[in-house]
Amino acid sequence: MAEGFFTEEAKKFMHDAEAFGQLSHSLKLDSIDFTTGVDAIFLCGGHGTCADFVENAALKSAIETLYASDKIVSAVCHGPTGLPQCNKPDGTSLVKDKSVTGFKDSEEMAVQLQDLVPFMLEAKLKEQGGKYECADDWNSKVCVDGNLITGQNPQSSEECAAAVISALSS
Repeated sequence: MAEGFFTEEAKKFMHDAEAFGQLSHSLKLDSIDFTTGVDAIFLCGGHGTCADFVENAALKSAIETLYASDKIVSAVCHGPTGLPQCNKPDGTSLVKDKSVTGFKDSEEMAVQLQDLVPFMLEAKLKEQGGKYECADDWNSKVCVDGNLITGQNPQSSEECAAAVISALSS
């Protein structure tokens, strides 16, 4: 991982054998019953999500099921690329009229990957009626709007996770 992205928290995780073991043996989304026993979903970022999350029927189903059940739907950095395919129970876009954030278009251009992503996330969230909010590039920003929690970039990861933990604790 590039300097600045491999944080002390990430290093701590990598050296936690039990936590890393659980990650290494995670379940396929389509094998999980999201109607019972699941209180939240957290979509981590990274450019891999641009291939894995877009037009993913299992992810769409999981997000829509949890959201409709008033469970926590959260995403950080490029994780929100999984949200545009999703709808609220009334059929409108999941992000419509919601305060949201995700990787800024200017951040995408700064890393020079704008031509490789399926869409510019900031523009897509706005296009779908999301009330996009952001901090300056590479600064933390988290939006909490009901049971939808989003973070702007890698610098927002801890704050976004803390918001999810807080929401689950209330």
